[in-house]
Amino acid sequence: MKLVHSLEQFGLDRAIDMAYKDPDKNLMKIMDWADKFAGDDFVGARRAIRKELEDKNSPYQKYITHIINDINPDVAKTLLGNFFLNACLAGWKREDELRNKLDCNIPWAILMDPTSACNLHCTGCWAAEYGNKLNLSLEELDDIMCQGKNMGVYFYLLTGGEPMVRKEDIIKLCEKHDDCVILAFTNGTLIDDEFAEEMLRVKNFIPCISIEGFGEATDSRRGVGVYDKVMHACDVLRRNRLPFGFSCCYTSANFESITSKEFLDSLKDVGAFFTWFFHYMPVGNDASPELLPTPEQRVETMNRVRKYRAENPLFIIDFQNDGEYVNGCIAGGRRYLHINANGDIDPCAFIHYSDSNIREKTLLEAMQSPLFMAYHRNMPFNDNYLKPCPMLENPDKLPKMVKESGAHSTDLESPESAEHFCGKTVAYAKNWDPVADKLWAEKSKMK
Repeated sequence: MKLVHSLEQFGLDRAIDMAYKDPDKNLMKIMDWADKFAGDDFVGARRAIRKELEDKNSPYQKYITHIINDINPDVAKTLLGNFFLNACLAGWKREDELRNKLDCNIPWAILMDPTSACNLHCTGCWAAEYGNKLNLSLEELDDIMCQGKNMGVYFYLLTGGEPMVRKEDIIKLCEKHDDCVILAFTNGTLIDDEFAEEMLRVKNFIPCISIEGFGEATDSRRGVGVYDKVMHACDVLRRNRLPFGFSCCYTSANFESITSKEFLDSLKDVGAFFTWFFHYMPVGNDASPELLPTPEQRVETMNRVRKYRAENPLFIIDFQNDGEYVNGCIAGGRRYLHINANGDIDPCAFIHYSDSNIREKTLLEAMQSPLFMAYHRNMPFNDNYLKPCPMLENPDKLPKMVKESGAHSTDLESPESAEHFCGKTVAYAKNWDPVADKLWAEKSKMK
């Protein structure tokens, strides 16, 4: 394995071995290791984790037991080493050096689409229209990761289309870049025992399975029988002691069920280690603004998610409502960016505008392009971090940046102007504004 700091990695290996042998006695030794090597980085996060580890009633005691009992030890070592040592410690230092030197955004993670192809035809999804027309070659994907690692990036997320259509190439990327964590947002239907064996071999791949809710909701959008295939994939991963999670999008129509304790319990019970909640975004000319959650539904989602993760061993990321923990929007290369299957470098998975293509510019050149520099200069887009997005909560911001930078729509089937796109969220932003301001004022008083 190619490592950033081999001696530090050896120390972490030993700490993890000790934790596996006697977690109650030795877990704090991992925190001691992290404090030793992290120095002044991630002080708040490390303090919070230590507090949870010291609290025997914390749900994260059960979460750690879940990791120790249900993840292959060699896989756990590789993922923990690649994530904490490479992506968080060594990588962050390199990224900060470049941010300060070049005065531009440098990402912590890169999201890229290997292909526009998909084996399903989900309602409302553009992948079925593109088919297999768009692909990043294996050589291009490899080059993106090589460029990324030179910038300090060791965390890569794959979307599509369905990235698992390219499962052989994904494994090749895992083999070559065995110092990285590679996570794929997938429909899960192509995960089988053979692929699980490959995951055990490379040890640095994590699937995040998209699901609409329970069986009826999932099958109604993704096709009859898809939910059962997802459950089979979970069984395969669980039997092989491999980590996985879920990705869920909440809308005005499904929020009640998809954020319910019953549903979250079902994800925990099948063995998931994390769940990623995404707020519905009206992307595309044919998007349905009526699916945008109401302010009341968004607040209730926030409350349910935070209550659940405070009481249960399931790590939940609430992409829109957790902006307060990352100081607002993380797109535009501030913490991540998106490269689609045509090579266009977008600021965000939901913001399909670009002035750069990976086939014409390097990643660093793209970070210094007019659009990405506009993100850099204008962040945060709102001092209230419950209103982080330049499209959803601040719809006046994105059109201005797109116009001034000369960026273009990267939707090749049905290009949409930034004005039309953000016009669908004006009413939403107006309704959310007083609610978010009240919540933010209350949080400020509690600090």
